[in-house]
Amino acid sequence: MANTEITTGEATVKNQSKTSRLLKLLLKILITAVCLWYVSTKIDFKQLGETLLNAKWLLLILGIFLYMISKIFAAIRLNIYFRNIKISLSPVSNLKLYWLGLFYNLFLPGSVSGDAYKVIRLRKQFAASYKKATSAVLLDRITGLLGLAFVLAFYGILVLNNSIYIAGLITAAILATAASHFIIKKWFRDFFPGFWPTFFWGLVVQLFANASAYAIILSLGIDHDLNKYMFIFLVASVAAVLPLTLGGLGAREIVFFELSKYFDLNEHTSVLIGFMIYITVVISSLGGMFYIFTDPLKSLKKNEIKTA
Repeated sequence: MANTEITTGEATVKNQSKTSRLLKLLLKILITAVCLWYVSTKIDFKQLGETLLNAKWLLLILGIFLYMISKIFAAIRLNIYFRNIKISLSPVSNLKLYWLGLFYNLFLPGSVSGDAYKVIRLRKQFAASYKKATSAVLLDRITGLLGLAFVLAFYGILVLNNSIYIAGLITAAILATAASHFIIKKWFRDFFPGFWPTFFWGLVVQLFANASAYAIILSLGIDHDLNKYMFIFLVASVAAVLPLTLGGLGAREIVFFELSKYFDLNEHTSVLIGFMIYITVVISSLGGMFYIFTDPLKSLKKNEIKTA
């Protein structure tokens, strides 16, 4: 009788979990649709089409290439945290796993996210600690945002006329880094040796992501107010990370549209920049689809990984 009650309880929890995930997915779809609808009512698609037709495609391709490089460095950053907990994946195996995660994050946001897949895979195949693997993935995200915060503050100094906003951005970046440093040292000691190395790689990732955005902006024939467009890009990057829409679609375009009005920039061009950045993310992430059919860790040798 007791076993039956336990089994029934576990089934109820699983059903509730599935229902919760479905509701979250539907909410994301709704928010994405509302954001895209809002932007679509404010722009002229004919003007967007003309701008896109006149784009310099070699620069667009360069933008995609630079973005992919930024993801390679992001994979290196994550592997540092893996090595902190004795999960020593080879650079190639880690990159394959990371790229499959990118694909899942963008194309399967309602079922298996890329971050969850990496944790589950390491847990099942290598008996890695679920708690530590999860912590590694989450801390990697946080470290990446810290680098972005400092770059955002730098561009804020260049384009904002409000000293309060500038001081706020600088203070937020410093306090966030100090708080993260303290929290990791206090409660995530295994990862503390990797804090500053991952912070450095986070800046490198942002450097190439910025270069990618520059290439995309220049491809659309924009050669003025570049710092303002880059500031908007960085704010949009923060918005895209928030789990509110599907892969940041809609949220990114909203930020480009609204901040273009603040900086008195061309709204149509700004929205197109946001959309082209999203397309760049999609194209880059598609490479991970290959590893759905070919196990990214299949060639992993026993001596390539040691688990805590």
